[in-house]
Amino acid sequence: MNSPISQARPADDSRERLQHLSAIAERLLERCKAAGASQAEVSCNEDTGLAVNVRMGEVETVEATRDRGIAVTVYFGQRKGSASTADQREASLDATVAQACAIAGFTEDDAAAGLADPELMATTQREFDGWHPWDIDAQRAIELALACEQAGRDSDPRVSNSDGASVNSNASLSVYANSHGFLGGERSTSHSIGCALIAGEGEAMQRDSWYSAALAQSDLESAADVGRKAAQRTVERLQPRHLPTAEVPVLFHAEIARSLVAHYVSAISGGALYRRASFLMDSVGQRVFPDWFGIDELPFLARGFRSAAFDAEGVATRESPLVREGVVQRYVLGSYSARKLGLATTANAGGVHNLQVHANAGDLESMLRGMHRGLLVTDLMGQGVNPITGDYSRGAAGFWVEGGRIVHPVDGITIAGNLKQVFAAIEAVGSDIDPRSHLRSGSILVGRMTVAGSG
Repeated sequence: MNSPISQARPADDSRERLQHLSAIAERLLERCKAAGASQAEVSCNEDTGLAVNVRMGEVETVEATRDRGIAVTVYFGQRKGSASTADQREASLDATVAQACAIAGFTEDDAAAGLADPELMATTQREFDGWHPWDIDAQRAIELALACEQAGRDSDPRVSNSDGASVNSNASLSVYANSHGFLGGERSTSHSIGCALIAGEGEAMQRDSWYSAALAQSDLESAADVGRKAAQRTVERLQPRHLPTAEVPVLFHAEIARSLVAHYVSAISGGALYRRASFLMDSVGQRVFPDWFGIDELPFLARGFRSAAFDAEGVATRESPLVREGVVQRYVLGSYSARKLGLATTANAGGVHNLQVHANAGDLESMLRGMHRGLLVTDLMGQGVNPITGDYSRGAAGFWVEGGRIVHPVDGITIAGNLKQVFAAIEAVGSDIDPRSHLRSGSILVGRMTVAGSG
């Protein structure tokens, strides 16, 4: 291919680009101060990416992206104004500051508004091996995607169709600075290869997929392995059966189990708490999980998906437990939600940084043997979670287990319960951690849930 996007990427100039963004941020802070703002903060980012999608041996889309953005927030006492632009020309920067200041003039005082406290700013900055640009052009990405899909289609004659394969590579540079004198820059990359296939014919068709994701291309599974795994997962779902309605043990496969962790994090996050829209109100110090259960936040993991020395407000991150011996240790707060609750920020503005759920069991096979009889969930559908009450009801598919082994696939079922009861009923967490997320959990066995089936 002769288009510009098919050419190899230039030498790594990311540090120079970070310095350029840092200089812009500093100039903007000076302009905010000159405009009379009592406090100000600036975020600058630059993102580049390549995304390729193929289907049935043909190229569907090739997209090269280069996005950038600048956001300015000013505070005049307790009044706040924000504006953004993608234009780095000086006139546009001036106009952005002016717009933010003008907006602040129309807002009401908010006692919780303002930067995080200055003494909480990170004083040291370091990287966590998260910068690994992939020197791949569009032609090579197309070849990998085609090879991935072909490997899947060739691996089993029951694979009858394809929903396509994809290759993605992204690199991001970001700078955050504020009027406390804090300025921090971060570099990150992410790459993935994925494939979705269809097996069977007519009404008996089943679809499934697989993907590999990592910060470094060298940590990705091979394109052929991704395709073959997608095919294996797809054909395993053929000829599913329905289940009668019953209460049974439910084992959430690792890639699904992290959704339970995500529900917990949402329930202890500041926004839900100060709006009183959480089923875990006033839960610090309460036992919500079994007494062996724990979750730690680990922001300094090498090649962690969410490793960082500071949060989105410049606050220094730290390793700390969210849950210890089943007891809630703290909430997940930025400075605004912390002030609304009369608490201190937990350095989680922008989200959590690499959560690790403690394991007390072995791999998936050993957990199946331990469960003996019940449902292994490998797919969830729908959004049936009430964050205020904790009521949980979602469509599911997976496999029925008898005698500690999988006997047949199931679909057309719903699993239901209340998340408080689900968390308390967790019997085991496996060592089979899915490495593709910042929510690091193995498979999770819940002792009993309602499975609503066909009868």
